[in-house]
Amino acid sequence: MYNEYGDDMKLIIENKSIPIKKCTSFKDKLFGVMFKKNIDYGIVLEKCGSIHTFFMKENIDVIMTDKNYKVLFIYNNLTKNKVILPKKNVYYTFEIPSGLNNYKINDKLKTID
Repeated sequence: MYNEYGDDMKLIIENKSIPIKKCTSFKDKLFGVMFKKNIDYGIVLEKCGSIHTFFMKENIDVIMTDKNYKVLFIYNNLTKNKVILPKKNVYYTFEIPSGLNNYKINDKLKTID
């Protein structure tokens, strides 16, 4: 799979790997996957406990974890124009294409750096 960011890490879901871009710059964090269609990759936002889906072209799955990748909150098939208010203890927020998430609260995400 190709994405414009390159493959910074991979998220493993049901023995499949999803390329994940680590958004570190202000611009990357600001735009994320806004205005994009047919995304086949995800992003991860560090030290981010809230997001919005304004200007999104597709629904996404959102997985919020602590520093050890323990799942704290999940939002599947999140539609555009939604706001997730700040959540306590969230360190990483993953945004992935809708329909791929099969993790549950308290699971530990499997990643490849």
